[in-house]
Amino acid sequence: MKGLVVGGTRSGVGKTVAALAVVRALEAAGRSVQPAKAGPDFIDPSHHAVVAGRPSRTLDVWLEGEDGLRRNYYRGDGDVCVVEGVMGLYDGDGSSTAMVAEALDLPVVLVVDASAGMESVAATALGFREFAAAADRDVEVAGVIAQRAHGGRHEAGIVDALPEGLTYFGRIPPTSDLEIPDRHLGLHAGEEAPLDPETLDEVAEHLDAEGLAALAREPPRPQPADDSQAASDSDGSRSARDVRVAVARDDAFRFVYPAVLERLRSRAEVVTFAPTDGDDLPDADGVYLPGGYPELHADRLAESPALSSLRRRAEDGVPVLGECGGLMALAESLTTTDGETHEMAGVLPADVRMRDRYQALDHVELRAREPTLTAGTGDAVRGHEFHYSSADVGADARFAFDVERGSGIDGDRDGLTEYRTLGTYAHVHAESGAFDRFIDRL
Repeated sequence: MKGLVVGGTRSGVGKTVAALAVVRALEAAGRSVQPAKAGPDFIDPSHHAVVAGRPSRTLDVWLEGEDGLRRNYYRGDGDVCVVEGVMGLYDGDGSSTAMVAEALDLPVVLVVDASAGMESVAATALGFREFAAAADRDVEVAGVIAQRAHGGRHEAGIVDALPEGLTYFGRIPPTSDLEIPDRHLGLHAGEEAPLDPETLDEVAEHLDAEGLAALAREPPRPQPADDSQAASDSDGSRSARDVRVAVARDDAFRFVYPAVLERLRSRAEVVTFAPTDGDDLPDADGVYLPGGYPELHADRLAESPALSSLRRRAEDGVPVLGECGGLMALAESLTTTDGETHEMAGVLPADVRMRDRYQALDHVELRAREPTLTAGTGDAVRGHEFHYSSADVGADARFAFDVERGSGIDGDRDGLTEYRTLGTYAHVHAESGAFDRFIDRL
């Protein structure tokens, strides 16, 4: 599968809209498109899925490693993969857009804000191209998409100013119909605030679909994965589909990587349930609570029979893994930004409170202090954290991980553990091996 990267000069330049317009332009030209996102984001991929009609692949060097990233890329399905970048092209020490482009050897189309410039658009793109060589980075900035650009003289001025080697791939005209509302964790998800498809198609007509398709190229093939543990384990652990995992999936638990669900389904029977819709916890050998927005649905969550069932199952020794929003749901209580406190499952000794600004935003690395659901003693687990809540933990709280990078729960530790339950602020990817170890412990 060939691919290209839609990168940006900075955060907020309009990469998401540009990437979605590229998807629609390529589809209109008869190509099947696989969307992907550089970095650990969950929200932009939800918009990709709505527009492209298939899950977006998460591509992050820190979370997956270069070989894992390539394996995840090639699990996609399509003629062309459109990878939306994260932040500015070179920003981020854990896994920047440039690092993803290098790992996959994909060309970059740079989204440049043209709302108040013509020649300056060319100067900006040239600077981004030349920086790669100056910084000894193997990144090919092949051309530009002019964001918020008018036609006529404005567009002609941009095209005329571009030097040889920088191709003009079209423009995104200024339109309020393509603005995605945001909130504390970023943009609203695709299911909540989908872009108007007719407007997006009109915008896509201003892009050079054939030129973009011709630019795309095929990345290096990945090294084969060691999938022995994903079939049957020599140490006597259960083989694929011998166990059942209940996964929370509703408005409160939106944030799960497609690759995680794929890995779980390859090794177990997966049954989903919706706590905020009144679903009780189904019978299962293990439970996974992904991240999301429990703070926006705390009243409904508190009334759900699933929380009391979670407490009983946890006390009975059923393994429960909660990530970020899942950690919040497993706590004693959750206090929202308006000061309302709601009782949660009460499995983990912590009271969680929402704050006015984010408490952590970074790639993380955790080192296991003891055997736990996702790691053995001394194992390192890499992930990502982004949350506006803080947790006040009990004096008798036990932690499974020391934090080597990131903030964790208290700055030094993460992974509250009780019974066979683990709650962490870190989101991890299937390529980390954490979910294989989770299944092995059921």
